[in-house]
Amino acid sequence: MDKNTMYGLLLMGAVILGFMWLNQPEPKPDSIAPAEQITAEQAEAMADAQLASSLDTLTPAETSMLAAAVHQYGTPDSVSGRVTMQNSKVDLVSDGYLLTGSVNVDGKSVDIADLSNPAAAGLSPVIASKAVKLLKTTTRELTQYQGFARYLQGDSSTVRLENEYIALDLSNKGGVISRAELKDYKSYKGGNVVVFEGDDNGYSFILNSADREFDTRNFFFEPVQESDTTVLMTLNLGSGASFGMRYTLLPESYVVRMEIVQNGMQSIIPSNVATMDFLWHQKMIRQEEGRMFEERNSGLYYMYAGGGVENLSESSNDDEEVNERIKWIGFKNQFFSMAFIARSSFNNANLTSTILTKSQPGYLKELEAVSSVDYNASNPMPAQFDILIGPNLYPMLSGLDDKLNDGEDLHLTRLIPLGWTLFRWINTWIVIPVFDILGKWFTNYGVIILLLTIFIKIIIFPFTYKSYMSQAKMRLLAPEIKEINEKYPGQENAMTRQQKTMELYSRAGANPMAGCLPMLLQMPVLIAMFTFFPSCIELRGEPFLWVKDLSAPDAIITWSGNIPLVTEYFGNHLSLFCLLMTVTNIIYTKVTMQNQPSGASMPGMKWMMYLMPLMFLVFFNNYAAGLSYYYFLSLLITIVQTYVFRHVVNEEKMRAKMQEASKKPRKKSGFMARLEEAQRQQQAMLREQEKRKKGANRR
Repeated sequence: MDKNTMYGLLLMGAVILGFMWLNQPEPKPDSIAPAEQITAEQAEAMADAQLASSLDTLTPAETSMLAAAVHQYGTPDSVSGRVTMQNSKVDLVSDGYLLTGSVNVDGKSVDIADLSNPAAAGLSPVIASKAVKLLKTTTRELTQYQGFARYLQGDSSTVRLENEYIALDLSNKGGVISRAELKDYKSYKGGNVVVFEGDDNGYSFILNSADREFDTRNFFFEPVQESDTTVLMTLNLGSGASFGMRYTLLPESYVVRMEIVQNGMQSIIPSNVATMDFLWHQKMIRQEEGRMFEERNSGLYYMYAGGGVENLSESSNDDEEVNERIKWIGFKNQFFSMAFIARSSFNNANLTSTILTKSQPGYLKELEAVSSVDYNASNPMPAQFDILIGPNLYPMLSGLDDKLNDGEDLHLTRLIPLGWTLFRWINTWIVIPVFDILGKWFTNYGVIILLLTIFIKIIIFPFTYKSYMSQAKMRLLAPEIKEINEKYPGQENAMTRQQKTMELYSRAGANPMAGCLPMLLQMPVLIAMFTFFPSCIELRGEPFLWVKDLSAPDAIITWSGNIPLVTEYFGNHLSLFCLLMTVTNIIYTKVTMQNQPSGASMPGMKWMMYLMPLMFLVFFNNYAAGLSYYYFLSLLITIVQTYVFRHVVNEEKMRAKMQEASKKPRKKSGFMARLEEAQRQQQAMLREQEKRKKGANRR
């Protein structure tokens, strides 16, 4: 290996290290210093104390107002003549003037009569304050939703939609998807992957007018099973007015189609209301055992209507106000995503991503999107959405473009981070197609990675062979280069020395830069694989040899506790494939150093070359086992190629050919002619400067 090749290796190593440094997660400062952190119980106690200081009792005026609201908007009892309102939080009875009943506070039933004097009734200030606040909220809701307050009460229930890939539970409270389970994927905690459940995910539509707010999350919808794959969550608001959300689970798909359907809403929503707000909130559930990479590859993505895909920062808290139309908004986990795809578009969006601390070990991030869509009260179907809830599987996401939006490219594959443009091109046009073809013939992904590595090595083999031949020529020319250096010593002969060296290269037909060419060509492939394996869901849960999951580190030694710097950057484990890759890298370095013609003149280069594999051990220890396995195979094949080249290539014949070629006249290329002319001009300039300096010294 010549001097230029070694510089090239160092430069490429710096590029790799810089790339990994740019992609490492930013440190997340805690809002509370470690010495000031409090427990969940202490936080709840502080919140309770604050609540207790804000509300104490229910005044007679407030009781009368609530009694009138219940009597006006509640459900009348034909036998007793009283009006009732019942749900999971309140059980109220009103005769128009007197209010009786109870409030459910943290599982405790509190009589309304006791709220006028909580101390006498033996109620704690916290319980009394919570009960009073809940009653005031109920009053606000009753007066706000005039005419259809009866839909604010009821018992929560769910109805199920499922196909062979996904099972969805639809809740009558808010008419939303309350649970999504993927049947073909397992969580590290056991059982199928649950993308969200209960309060982890919530969305609603809001219509605002001058005197009221219509928010779907506050209503109890009536489910109507229209078919095995379609459920309509509807509100019959009286006088021929209705509002609902129809869900249709597409066959053999991870997509559910949602249609906003309505009739006669002109009597409820004024005609000047031209937009409908959309609110979506999700606490992202952790699905993988390795939190670091799952958190690093999870975030909020969105696509401009007719434009590109952007995302909020995945390594720190971030927010964005988008004032352009948006085609879809997606909450992306490392391997799974949920996305709302508007059939028309969202008007704008306020997007927020917050990283959750490790005090909530079951969750990664809290994501929120606030947007709006066009609305017309007289339109029977004012909005339509396709909701994707599924794996980040490239072939599946690529196929959805034509199915969902009449041939318009939705760029859903951008949910899979495959690197910058060049690296993404390598992944999408070469790596993924070959990977998919091999996946149809082989079931063991360790074998598939081996065959993929061999395929890539075959492609770049001509460049690798040319690189070895160039290094061999440089090694044979080393004695002559040494003679030139000894014949023209000193800084004053630098230009002459360089000129004679270039003439030697030209006569021998050697190119000092040819050794770096295959390295430069391999760099995009290496970085493309660096982005491919952590995002490859096909490797998730796939075993190979001792590895249980090729998409996670293959730890053979683990330890507990927080070791400064070690735990943060190296982790609390040692990955075997990463260790094998490091050992193979050291052997490869030793093999290539043997080809170095000028090693004796650069003694400081050796330890730097051996230091790089150890640095890779630190950086790659937390990466997927599949990635370290690929690099291990790639280095091993390169070592074998080097020994084969040494056995096949006859250096004595090569020396004879070079000597014969040096005797023949060679026409200089335009580049070499210009280079030599530039060297002559620079040398003349140096001589002129030296003369002036000597003349100045004489004076």
